[in-house]
Amino acid sequence: MTFPTTTEDILAKLVSFDTTSRESNFPLIEWVESYLDSFAVPHVRVDYEEARKTNLYATIGPDAAGGIVLSGHTDVVPVDGQKWSSDPFAMVEKDGLLYGRGTADMKGYLAACLALVPHFKSLKFKVPIHLAFSCDEEVGCRGVRPLVEHLRTHVKKPAAVIVGEPTNMQVVNGHKSAVRFQTEVTGHESHSALTDRGVNAIMVAGEIISEIGRLREELIATGDSSGRYDPPYSTIHIGMISGGTAQNIVPRNCSFGWETRLLPGADEEFVPRRLEALKKKLEPAMKAVSKEAGILTERKNAVPGLAADKESLAEQLALQCTHSNSTHTVSYCTEAGLFQQAGIPAVVCGPGSIEQAHKPDEFIAVSELRKCEVFLKRLAQKCC
Repeated sequence: MTFPTTTEDILAKLVSFDTTSRESNFPLIEWVESYLDSFAVPHVRVDYEEARKTNLYATIGPDAAGGIVLSGHTDVVPVDGQKWSSDPFAMVEKDGLLYGRGTADMKGYLAACLALVPHFKSLKFKVPIHLAFSCDEEVGCRGVRPLVEHLRTHVKKPAAVIVGEPTNMQVVNGHKSAVRFQTEVTGHESHSALTDRGVNAIMVAGEIISEIGRLREELIATGDSSGRYDPPYSTIHIGMISGGTAQNIVPRNCSFGWETRLLPGADEEFVPRRLEALKKKLEPAMKAVSKEAGILTERKNAVPGLAADKESLAEQLALQCTHSNSTHTVSYCTEAGLFQQAGIPAVVCGPGSIEQAHKPDEFIAVSELRKCEVFLKRLAQKCC
C-alpha cells in the first residue's frame, strides 16, 4: 500500500472517513495502524465500544517515562441539515484554505502528527513521543476515558500532553468544565377543567426553569475573578425540553436537558444544591395529589475543566515551542482536563480556529498546518 506523505494529503485521507460520532471510527483507525506499521511504529488499541469505537496509542522512541503525548480526537460532528458548497467528506483546496468536515476540528492536527512520523523516527529520542487518537470526544469526551485510564495504569507515565484542538497555535492552559443534566418531572393527568385533580408537570418544570434563570443571573454577578474568560462568568443553559400530549389534558410528563459550564475552581455543587432545595419545596404538594408525582434530576456526563498551572511541564514546553510568552483560555471544554485529572500535565495547542468548527464549509488554512509542523518539530527536539 502506498501512503500519502504530506500533511495536506494525509488530511484529505482522514477527512474521507466519515467519523461522525454516531458512526464507527474503525476504518480510520485501521488506516492509521497500517500507516504506522509501514514505519514500524508500535501501537495498541484501547476500546471504548467493542468492535465499534476505539482509541489508538502509539509510541515512537524508547520505552521510557517522561515522554510527550500528542492527543487528538478522530470523531467529528454531523453535517445533517448544513448547506455545504462541496462534499464535506472530500477535502477541497481553495486560496490556501482546506475545506472539509474535521479539517479544523481536529483532523488537521492528527494529519500533521502523522506526516512527521518519518521525521520523528529519524531522531534519537531520549524520551518518547506518543500519539493518542481518541473517539467520541464530540459527545462529551466519553471515548478517551479508557485511554486515560490506560495511561494511568498500564504505561510509563508521560510528562506532558498536548491536546491539538484548534487554538490558532496559541497555548491554552485553562478552560471551563461542562456538566450535563436531565430533569424529569412526573405529574398526574386530569381533565384541564379539573386542574385541582392533577399535577401539571410542565408548570412544575417551569418553576424549576425559573430558578435556573435566577441561578444564571447569580453566576453572572459572581463573575470571573481571574479576568481571563469570555464570557467572564460560569454559565448555565437549557437546551432541550419536551412534555404534554394535548391542550385539554393536565400533562403528566415534562423533561428538559440542561448544562453548566463552570470556571475552574467554581463550586460544582452550587447549582445542583439549589435545585435540590427547590425540589424539597415543590414535591410535598405534588405527592399530596399523587404519590407517583415527583422530580428527578440525573447527572448525565461531566467533563472537568482545565486549571492553569504555571509549573506544568506541558505549559512550559508549549510556550517554548510556540516561541510565545503568553497563555490563553477558552470556554469550550476538551480532553485536556481529563489528562490533568489523571495527574498528567496538559495544555491545548493546535492549528486552525474554533470559529470554523461545527459549521458548514469548515476549513483550515494551509499556513496553520505549516505552523503546527514547526511546533511539532521543536517538541521532537525536546525529546532528544
